[in-house]
Amino acid sequence: MKSKLLIITFLITCFASAQVTFEAKVSKKKLGINERLRIDFVMNKDGDNFTPPSFENFTIVGGPSQTISTQWLNGVKKSSKTFSYFLAPKKRGKFTIGQSTIEIDGEIYKTVPVTIEVTAAIDKPKDPNDPNYIASQSIHLVAEVSKTNPYLNEAITVVYKLYISPNTGVETWRELDNPRYTDFWSQNINVKELKLIPSKYKGEDYRYVVLRKTVLYPQKTGKLNIEPLTLDVKVQVPTNRRDIFGSRMVKMVSRTVAAGNRTINVKPLPEAGKPLGFSGAVGDFDFEVSTNKSKLKATEALQATIKVSGKGNLKLFELPKLTLPSSLEVYEPEHSEKVSTNLSGMQGQIADNYTIVPSFQGKYPIPSVSFSYFDLKTKRYKTITSDEIVINVNEGPINNSAERNDNNSNLTKQPITQSGGQFLSFKTTTKFIPKESSYFFKSRLFWILLLVPFLMIPLAIFLRHKKEERDGDVVGNKIRAANKLARKYLGEAKKSLGNKEQFYNALERALHNYLKAKLNIETSDFSKDKIEDLLANKSVNKDSIAEFIDLLKSCELARYTPFTNVEMQQDYTKASQVISIIDKQIRR
Repeated sequence: MKSKLLIITFLITCFASAQVTFEAKVSKKKLGINERLRIDFVMNKDGDNFTPPSFENFTIVGGPSQTISTQWLNGVKKSSKTFSYFLAPKKRGKFTIGQSTIEIDGEIYKTVPVTIEVTAAIDKPKDPNDPNYIASQSIHLVAEVSKTNPYLNEAITVVYKLYISPNTGVETWRELDNPRYTDFWSQNINVKELKLIPSKYKGEDYRYVVLRKTVLYPQKTGKLNIEPLTLDVKVQVPTNRRDIFGSRMVKMVSRTVAAGNRTINVKPLPEAGKPLGFSGAVGDFDFEVSTNKSKLKATEALQATIKVSGKGNLKLFELPKLTLPSSLEVYEPEHSEKVSTNLSGMQGQIADNYTIVPSFQGKYPIPSVSFSYFDLKTKRYKTITSDEIVINVNEGPINNSAERNDNNSNLTKQPITQSGGQFLSFKTTTKFIPKESSYFFKSRLFWILLLVPFLMIPLAIFLRHKKEERDGDVVGNKIRAANKLARKYLGEAKKSLGNKEQFYNALERALHNYLKAKLNIETSDFSKDKIEDLLANKSVNKDSIAEFIDLLKSCELARYTPFTNVEMQQDYTKASQVISIIDKQIRR
């Protein structure tokens, strides 16, 4: 009986150990919208073709990561394989994480769906060693608005600054949501260079980078909302662990930051003193009406220009119209703009250019034109009026229709005869100027063209000889090839700005090839001590050598410490400058 019992127990154990299990395990089934969820898909045998669920109501912030464990218990081998995901909920509610599948020994296994309840945000315990908590306290995105109560059509600026604490770094960032600036005319100002600037944030030492600058002109009055800019930032948080070199290791944390909504209270322009012809110009302007000539013949064309220059909302109002006598032929004006936009707003000039063609003799007045604008300095309306301009047409047909009998006699009116020459000012004929004839044969040009081919023969022989020498210069060709590679890798490093690994690998290769070109050393000789000796023997000063060695150290430390985009840009600029300086000192 005992032997039978042992056999049955052994069979049950074998059957149990052969049973395949595949299940989904979650860290919690109820969480706040500001928390993270971990889900593990665990199997007790290795499988293939793992297919996760869609996670449609969650954002994957980490994973998938894969772990395999093996242990022996009472002489029996037990193994498991796990696929892990870290999820962030997108909204509140109850959601079901669907089935995942795996193929084990030709069979398809599925997990049981899991229901997760997402509640409102909850207060998290403040663990000073938690990387997520450290990142939340170390990275802040701030929108600085130049003025919160502007007038209608007055320029304001929004500067977005990313504040970073001294003990953390930022590897990359990407924009998750861009503000749309509803009810504003907007223009982004190009940020040419990212600079890390020491500063204070809430009384503590920080550094900040200006990510974006935007100029806004409100187009409505009342309370207007500036939507937030939202970024996904990869934060490098130092940990308590250290690498083999003794440096603190960092952990990469994904952090979402937003600048927050800003409300602008836009004041209407005052009604008191508003001129009748006011078209909405706000700023500080000069106004001018001019013509390119004051005397001309009939059928000649002249240009009349209405121009507004200065600082303000130049693109957001219309210029006053030019009123002219009906006897002048006027064409639709051509509008031109020379306007630039910086942090202080628009500045430059706009103009309407009229082409005017008189048909008859006479004096034609161009009446004065008025332009009104609201001056932000004095907070009053100003009106500028141009002088009257008189155009004298001295030659051409006379307009007989202007001669009328003061006594209303029965004289027959003479019909107006058009000369048909309204466009005589536009030249349609060509005057040919005869060129002095000369003989080409035996001229100076003749002899030059005859002798040039013969002179090119020794030059071609010389160039061919130089090419053969260059081809035979093995060492020189290696140096030139290394120089070319250095320029190539510096270019690759510039393209990789923002990607720490690729950037510093390319920068290290560029420095390597430059030394190979200038010092004729191979990879096996690439040590800092030997580099210092060789550069010193080439009369390179100590400061340049120290900067070059620092660059090499930065390339090595980049694998273990956090580096920001700004620091990468600084290292790239330093590399270009150091190579240029060393190159000049070696050639002396």
